[in-house]
Amino acid sequence: MEKILNVHSVNDYAEYIGAPVLHPLVSVIHYDELEHCRHSLNRYDVYGIFLGDEVTEGLTYGLLNYDLAQSALMCVAPGQIGGRADTGEEIKAKGWALLFDPKLLHGTDLGRRMSSYTYFSYNTSEALMMTEEERNTYVGLLQMLRKSLNNLKEGEGEALIVAHLHLILEYIANFYNRQLSTATTKTDDLLLRFENLLHRYYDEGIYKKNGLPTVKYCAEQLFLSPNYFGDLIRQLTGENAKQAIRRYIMERARTLLVSGHTVTETATMLGFEHPQHFTRLFKKFTGVTPTEFLRSPSVA
Repeated sequence: MEKILNVHSVNDYAEYIGAPVLHPLVSVIHYDELEHCRHSLNRYDVYGIFLGDEVTEGLTYGLLNYDLAQSALMCVAPGQIGGRADTGEEIKAKGWALLFDPKLLHGTDLGRRMSSYTYFSYNTSEALMMTEEERNTYVGLLQMLRKSLNNLKEGEGEALIVAHLHLILEYIANFYNRQLSTATTKTDDLLLRFENLLHRYYDEGIYKKNGLPTVKYCAEQLFLSPNYFGDLIRQLTGENAKQAIRRYIMERARTLLVSGHTVTETATMLGFEHPQHFTRLFKKFTGVTPTEFLRSPSVA
């Protein structure tokens, strides 16, 4: 059984690989400077952002194995497992790591914004492939944060640290927007595949077993993580994936109603467990109930 390093605090990891301890809640590590570094398979109770400056093979993320490309940025959140099992041999790694404790964010604006940084739940195949300019900008931000940590007195400067982290996370979000924008030009058939997936979901009767289609189901069928899929859909359509699914369902509802199906029949054929739930959603999207829709002159 592979040994797992429990990273309860940022310095559990820093001390394991022999990196300097800078702060109890934040760690900035430059792998190139370490003399005695080893691989580790980690279970995180903290946030981690890892930049590799070389191709790294045989890593683990959850139950998956993967290779990480050079200048790729990977983000992990508390509760996730990642890394590579320790073989006992020392390695010479290149790159940077930033770890920070959720306790640092309690009661801050950044803490309330963390759920918007969806890239902490992307699959490894959706890691950020940084341009040279992006990498240099990111490393510069890490160097600024590390300098600030070295100059802080004990128990001081948490607001400054949080401000640094906020800036870093916003830059990563912007870099990911660039990648998502590039990805949508390369996968401009995503909307077509998404729509075909929903067609099959109903035409093949999958709704009878699963009910309404979910973001998680659609993402899995398209081989994407739910968050990355949702961000791509938002980039393409301006609405989130759940809204896009609901919009498709309502368009299908109109077709079923116009073709003569009752409200109850339509609700059942769409995967709703209760007709009143269908009626509520239909009115939310169209402004009228299904019954009022059927009575309108345009339908009659």
